[in-house]
Formats: sequence, structure tokens, C-alpha cells
Amino acid sequence: MSGERPSWIRVFLDRQEAELVAGDHTVRYPVSTAANGPGERDGSFCTPRGWHVIRARIGAGAPEGAVFRGRRWTGEVWSPALMEQQPGRDWILTRILWLCGREPGRNRFGAVDTMRRYIYFHGCPETVALGQPGSRGCIRMRNADVLDLFHRAPAGTPVWLGDAAEAPAAPRGGDLSCRRQR
Repeated sequence: MSGERPSWIRVFLDRQEAELVAGDHTVRYPVSTAANGPGERDGSFCTPRGWHVIRARIGAGAPEGAVFRGRRWTGEVWSPALMEQQPGRDWILTRILWLCGREPGRNRFGAVDTMRRYIYFHGCPETVALGQPGSRGCIRMRNADVLDLFHRAPAGTPVWLGDAAEAPAAPRGGDLSCRRQR
């Protein structure tokens, strides 16, 4: 339908909440963003702000709780026993929605490139607290919630990250791709 508004996502860092906005319908999810707060620099372990786009969707067909390392399913499925064997591991579970920044100099290219920083939406163990900062920069979600978002948000979906007071009412127009610029 040509009059239908495209879906997009807002992540409120101050509220630790993500919203999928699809026309007049909004779905809210609790999240956990960076324990180090917002920031764009490589190595900061902060969650980047501004406009992004979902560049890649990883994990279709893997079971809920599938463990990913280097964006590949390890063949493992998370369990409390597996977590006990590897207590310091940063668990990336179920699905990955890999973000690409859309603002050169802010979250794209050089030392602030969101994609090169490997910033994703991803599932996390059921024991991880959501609704409070705690990640290493990514947006952690319940496994069922990241599955739901994965099914609703195709590659190219615009994503905005920041505080609620600065939140846009509509997605930013322009090129939604993350093609390399020459």
C-alpha cells in the first residue's frame, strides 16, 4: 500500500527501551544498552547515538538461545550450565540485527563507525537484567523480543538512538543504505 508509512525503530538510552513504530502501531521492548553510557568512539564500549540503519540480519533459522561468536552460530544453545562454564563471556544470543551508522563523522567512518564497532540488537541470557545499562555497547534484548523484532524489521529499517527528549517523531529521509562511499 503506497500510503503506508515504513516501520522504524527508536531506542531511548535514558529509558532503556526500544520502540518499533509501524504506522500508527508501536511495539515497546525493554533493553539494556552500554554500561559506559552513550558514545561513538571505537574502544569506548558505549552505545552510539544518532541515525542508523539495519545493515544485516543474522541467525534466521537458528533456535531461540543460539549462541553467536563472530556473527556465526557456534552450534551451542545457551543454558545456565553453559553460562556457568564460561562466566565472563559476553553472550550474543538468538538473532543479530547489525547496525550501520548514517551520519558521517558522528557514527559512520573512521574511529566512530558503528558497523566496524560491531554494534547490534541481540538476545541475551534470561539472567541479564534489562531496563538498566549493562552491555558493552550493543542493545541487549530478551530472546523472544529480539525474535519478534527480527521478524518485523527488514534490512534497511531506520534506527534512531538517543535520549527521549531528543527523539524524532518520524524517520529521517534520504538514502537508507550503508553503501561504501568512494
